[in-house]
Amino acid sequence: MSSAIAQSQPRIESWVRHGVIGGIGAGIVYAMFQMIMAAILNGPEGFFMPLRMIAATAFGEQALQPGYSLLAAAVTGLVIHMMLSAVFGLVVAGILRFIPSLSASTASVLITTSILGFGLWIVNFYVIANIGGWVWFPNGSNVLVQFVAHTFCFGTVLGLYLNASARRA
Repeated sequence: MSSAIAQSQPRIESWVRHGVIGGIGAGIVYAMFQMIMAAILNGPEGFFMPLRMIAATAFGEQALQPGYSLLAAAVTGLVIHMMLSAVFGLVVAGILRFIPSLSASTASVLITTSILGFGLWIVNFYVIANIGGWVWFPNGSNVLVQFVAHTFCFGTVLGLYLNASARRA
């Protein structure tokens, strides 16, 4: 069964819209998984740590401290995360749109988006974080949680949305 992404060649407005929507939706699933896992692994006080970690890219390492404004850290972390999720969703939708072999079937869409989600983790945590001096990402994170979060809670969820939206088109 071939994917509607490859068959229909949607107009640019459609794949841009669905890339952004899919990225935001997958970003929400990802963030909730991260926050729940942080609370399970680190106690209730860990729930907001993923948002604090993201906010610390803008505010510095002090945003990780309990005394730092939770409201400022949570709002900033959420805004940064949602913006990056939308951009990544847009990029992935573009890749699927312009490389039809990657979207030839539902399986190929899900494999592609899951691999790209995994790649996002590696690049963000081990390349960009290193360049930015954000050592709290690779040092303060559970590898298994990050693998599942990026690969499945973000990548696969994004693929499910993009594939379903292309089929409806």
